[in-house]
Amino acid sequence: MGFLCRFHCSRAGISPPPAAPGRLWVDTLGFSKGAALAEWFEAWFDEDYARLYAHRDAEEARLAVSRALRVAPELGEGPVLDLACGAGRHLEILRRANPLAFGMDLSSALLRMAPSALRPWLLRGDMRALPVKDGALSGICLWFTPFGYFSDEQNHALMLRLGHLLRHGGVLVMDYMNAELVARTLVPEDTLERAGVRVLSRRAMEGDRLVKRMVLTHLDTGDTREAMESVRLYHPAALQEMAVRAGLRLRSVMGTYGGGAFTEDSPRWIGIFERAW
Repeated sequence: MGFLCRFHCSRAGISPPPAAPGRLWVDTLGFSKGAALAEWFEAWFDEDYARLYAHRDAEEARLAVSRALRVAPELGEGPVLDLACGAGRHLEILRRANPLAFGMDLSSALLRMAPSALRPWLLRGDMRALPVKDGALSGICLWFTPFGYFSDEQNHALMLRLGHLLRHGGVLVMDYMNAELVARTLVPEDTLERAGVRVLSRRAMEGDRLVKRMVLTHLDTGDTREAMESVRLYHPAALQEMAVRAGLRLRSVMGTYGGGAFTEDSPRWIGIFERAW
């Protein structure tokens, strides 16, 4: 498994250290220059997150990846990075079309949930310090809103870095929220129960960020914890402006994973960009 990961990474222009004995993936945090991790996303993406978002399943991923491959066939050949891949639900499907696709995520908990066959193709790391050479990738996918976690400065820097990682003609799939719909239909507070966990969620716009604060109660033990999500809400024009500065040209936009046209009421904003200059 370690050999396969190192071989694949070399094809993608990555030079990670060897996996530690018994480790299921290569951990790049030890040699990255990323910021010190003390953020909401470090604590939240764990088993509770997986339970609450279990409805985001393999069938949804199959639909999304299949449509993306039709719009951006470049995803089917050469090194393609599924960034913030989690447990690999999109990556598992993409690799059926492209055996050079690989994934990276910060969360050890989610990476442990990945199917065993995927683990040689996984990296653990901070997306602000990607261990990939410029121009090495045919494609990058960011599924289910893994963009906007940081400050504006860091988000802009990340977009620039993603553009630099793509070879000429390479593609970036940006699966993001429909910012206008989110702001217009924001539910300030609700409670749900899923997979044995009760979650009280309070949502608010705090400046330009959508912030959700949660209190989770495990119904079997009564144990509680707090968690949060905080994502910078960018409108499509702002995302496109960032992309242009990164040398990316918008090829196509979809409003659903099935390829539906984007409208003001679409649940998603899915932009397909290509490296143009």
